[in-house]
Amino acid sequence: SQNCGHAYPTFLAVLWCAGLLCSQAPAAFAGLMYLFVRQKYFVGYLGERTQSTPGYLFGKRIILFLFLMSVAGILNYYLVFFFGSDFEIHIKTITSAISPLLLIP
Repeated sequence: SQNCGHAYPTFLAVLWCAGLLCSQAPAAFAGLMYLFVRQKYFVGYLGERTQSTPGYLFGKRIILFLFLMSVAGILNYYLVFFFGSDFEIHIKTITSAISPLLLIP
């Protein structure tokens, strides 16, 4: 319970930034996958220690994906602000193509 409580604010921050600054659909998909993985981690934590490891690693990969989406959105914002170059369509296409890869364990 404590472990989930410590990871939840980080998850909310990167989910919110990724959805707001990058693309909402892949961020929402990753968010739903993260909630599922945390449940799997928690159930695995009740059993043997080795049962919780895949859920933990899978959750970290989803958080990394959301973090990279946030960074891409922030970089795009600054590119638009300083140089007038907008790569939003390219970023949305890439994140939409990569988000189904989160299903691979």
